[in-house]
Amino acid sequence: MDDLISRAFDAMPSPVFVVDEDVRIHEYNIAAAALLTSEKSEVLQMRGGEALCCVHHRDAEGGCGRSEACSVCVVRNSVTKAFQGGSVVRSREKMNLIRDGKVIEVYVLVTSSPFVFLDTHYVILVLEDISELVELRKIIPICAVCKQIRTDENYWVQVESYIKDHLDINFTHGLCPSCRDNYLDELNALKQEKL
Repeated sequence: MDDLISRAFDAMPSPVFVVDEDVRIHEYNIAAAALLTSEKSEVLQMRGGEALCCVHHRDAEGGCGRSEACSVCVVRNSVTKAFQGGSVVRSREKMNLIRDGKVIEVYVLVTSSPFVFLDTHYVILVLEDISELVELRKIIPICAVCKQIRTDENYWVQVESYIKDHLDINFTHGLCPSCRDNYLDELNALKQEKL
């Protein structure tokens, strides 16, 4: 059964961590490993901000969880609420992480769910990257006439291309009843001109 649970844990497509009350990592799945910059032997027992390279993990002498910025950390607060309330907590927020020496913004949906194993309390912490969805919720500049969207690179693209690139959604095309009637009226008018 342990092998089944281990395989199921690693098969989860979202990054999943098992953490304690101080957000120290006790285990994580394969998807979570992609977010980490250190080897597993180094990551285990690190606090979440240290392992994920949060921009604030070195702000205070004690490390992750000890600086003023940590008081508003979505990960830390979700874990704390799960421990205090004994129930599932879901929060959505922006995280600033360091990757390759640069600060990147990542919007995450954080789910924290408490559980007990061998009389020790833990939280399952799931981090889902929702950056693309948040990006699409922002105001998107669109042409009032042709309905093309202006990208961050200042190019104009069709709505279908923009959504395909950002959400991997394909479109099919048809005509609504109003457009169909207008189109048919235009076709009939052209036929009458030719006669």
